[in-house]
Amino acid sequence: MTIKVKALALFGLAALCSPLFAADQARPGTLNYVEGSVSLADKPVTSKSIGSAELEPGQVLSTGQGKAELLLTPGVFLRLDDNSAVKMLSPDLTFTQLALERGRATVEVDEIYSQNDVQIVNGGVSTQLLKTGLYEFDANNKTAMVFKGKAAVHEDDNQWVVLKGHHELQLASGETTKPETFNTHAAQGELYDWSNLRSQYLSEENPQIAGQYAGAAGFAPGWYWDPFAFDYGFIGADPFWSPFGWGFYPPGYFGGMYGGG
Repeated sequence: MTIKVKALALFGLAALCSPLFAADQARPGTLNYVEGSVSLADKPVTSKSIGSAELEPGQVLSTGQGKAELLLTPGVFLRLDDNSAVKMLSPDLTFTQLALERGRATVEVDEIYSQNDVQIVNGGVSTQLLKTGLYEFDANNKTAMVFKGKAAVHEDDNQWVVLKGHHELQLASGETTKPETFNTHAAQGELYDWSNLRSQYLSEENPQIAGQYAGAAGFAPGWYWDPFAFDYGFIGADPFWSPFGWGFYPPGYFGGMYGGG
């Protein structure tokens, strides 16, 4: 039996030494997980679409009674709540912009570079994610919330409002509003809990897939396909912790524990 397994480093990974892995790519907008009722460009998607379906410019990913996870730049996950929709505006690696059209979404940022410009548009207002952390957007009441991290909200042509951890902002196009503190524990609803669980699953997968790449020639941080969980995980160059506190490690971090390094 021949098993075709996908593997990825988004930044031009050279051919891996193991014959089990073939080079592939996951671009911003790649579908990474679904459950329940989910549609992409008005066509239903299932778990069979994971890793291959992509949200192209102008297309909309929507949920009914279901949830979905999208890959953005390496180390950035967007998770869509029930009865929500997000539209891809720009899937470029250096300018990744999506518009939340209805419902809610969280964005987990585990790694981001100064060259990355990741923005979420809500109610016509763009919010740029500046640091690692956890962000939540609600199209129903047009708010941006920063559980952890730092963002900049573009309120008009001449002003960006800095939004730090434990702060939220009412988004109003062309108007200036002030960030307000919020109780991060009280704000942890179903979407937060689901995002936390997805982050935990990815953390548990991390040592397994990192072990496959321990000592691999040409390793670079990026998305890597997990043939056991059937989704992409993120492997960085250094150990890090997600905003939920789950640990992630690079190949060979524990020496022989991963079978390499």
